[in-house]
Amino acid sequence: MTAAVVMENVNWDPALSKLLNSLQENKSEIPSCTEEEFGFLSELLQSKELNALVNVHNKILNNVKDDKFFPVLSNSMDIDVEVLDLLSTKTHVSSDCKELFHLLQKPHIQGLLCAHDAVAQKDYYPRLPDIPLEVDEDEETVKIVQLVKSNEPLGDAGVEPIVGATIKTCEITGKIVIARIMHGGAADRSGLIHVGDEVCEVNGISVEGKTPSFVLHILQNSEGTITFKIVPADSKSGIRESKVRVKAHFSYVAADDPYIPCKEAGLDFVKGDVLHIVSQDDAYWWQARREGDRNMRAGLIPSRALQERRILLERKEKEKEKPEEDNIKNDDFDREEVPTYEEVAKLYPRPGLYRPVVLIGPPGVGRNELKRRLIATDTEKYKTPIPYTSRPPRPGEINGKEYHFMTREKMEEDIEAGKFIEYGEYKGNLYGTSSESVSSLVNAGYVCLLSPHYQALKMLRTPQLRPYVIYVKPPTFEVLKDTRNEARARSTFDESNSRGFTDEEFHEILHSAERIEFLYSHLFDEVIVNADLSMTFEQLINAIHRVESEPLWVPASWVQ
Repeated sequence: MTAAVVMENVNWDPALSKLLNSLQENKSEIPSCTEEEFGFLSELLQSKELNALVNVHNKILNNVKDDKFFPVLSNSMDIDVEVLDLLSTKTHVSSDCKELFHLLQKPHIQGLLCAHDAVAQKDYYPRLPDIPLEVDEDEETVKIVQLVKSNEPLGDAGVEPIVGATIKTCEITGKIVIARIMHGGAADRSGLIHVGDEVCEVNGISVEGKTPSFVLHILQNSEGTITFKIVPADSKSGIRESKVRVKAHFSYVAADDPYIPCKEAGLDFVKGDVLHIVSQDDAYWWQARREGDRNMRAGLIPSRALQERRILLERKEKEKEKPEEDNIKNDDFDREEVPTYEEVAKLYPRPGLYRPVVLIGPPGVGRNELKRRLIATDTEKYKTPIPYTSRPPRPGEINGKEYHFMTREKMEEDIEAGKFIEYGEYKGNLYGTSSESVSSLVNAGYVCLLSPHYQALKMLRTPQLRPYVIYVKPPTFEVLKDTRNEARARSTFDESNSRGFTDEEFHEILHSAERIEFLYSHLFDEVIVNADLSMTFEQLINAIHRVESEPLWVPASWVQ
């Protein structure tokens, strides 16, 4: 009996039948096909399971009008209870029956059955009341919008969350109007309410000549659905969701902000959070979500311009209180930068091309010891660039080994040309690290380790180098003193390294750390507190592993 005959006597899928016939007719033209392989394909194409799957696929794909999908029953939960009652009376049941008995009692199975019955019975919530038919017979176009009350904001400052919009009194007309639509909220999802729409009635109560607080009182005492009678605004500019992600360089608590239009609509975040900026239409209040947050409704955050203004005002107040504080005036050029938000994007690691690792911290915090230990773990992986100097070579020194030696004139010329990421003068001689020496290590496939002066960060943080900046932070004074004395650490303030740190030097380390954090914390990718050196080293190893293996947020300009 041929396969073609079998197909004629049974209701198989015609496409599979045609495919099987073609396979048999052209068997001789497929020399590489063995009898075993041909038999397998023949059996597969004739299997009831495959034909059933194809029939189901075709029904779903073609949406056959004569065979619309509908639930077979609408009381599956009742049947579940009946089956459980029946199984519970049985004294001798198979293992399959026992498994079924336990499965039918699981909450997620019963929840699924309840949801099925609700859909089958078309028992949907909420049950919307009939839309009022009485509409004012005037020339003004009005629309009736019904929204389900939920925990979303509607109102001005201090209002209870309602439907995902804020209202205000129009300064020109005195009417109650929609001030802002929160992206992802009920009002936004409905697509029926827009910024500038005039609210005439709420639940049949006229709000003409009333205040936003009056509208709030109505909303707070409403249950279920809320019906708005609205005069549409002339323009219907929908909310355009942007793809911008920013890293926040400050922390924000909406409840503490006296100027936010609606505290309940605010979005709290902490320094270092990545935010998805949904809308920048408002000059002072952006709408955003925390990256990865499953809450679809956006919240209000201060715009970059607003936050910069606040920070500058705050700095002026502090300067009035503490004029001429220490040597901070030497870093005034850095203070001109006001860190608020930095646009970021994901940078994916590239095999064989490692990002330089930059250890920033105050002198004496232990950066060089961490770098030394790291290089000792794998000298063929971790490298540090050879510095340049204008001093003459000492006996035994080889050019390109301990230092690159060059004349002072040439080094000053290269410094002026911006070829050095850091440089300084010591005992009449110039020392520095060139950008090219860092790039050459990266391009050669090494992990380049740097521990520069903190002012070198601006030179290092470029799209060409893409460094990962780790701030090595000192612990509290007591911990700093105890751990360094216990480890018999030698003072880095003493050129001979012949003594331990003094209390004054510990305070200098902490004071320097505060200044570095104040000026440059927005440039740090990670902060590691160096209390216990072995634990700090382990954290450093883990951080470098993440840089090599995980996509990380970097300035957006680095991936464009």
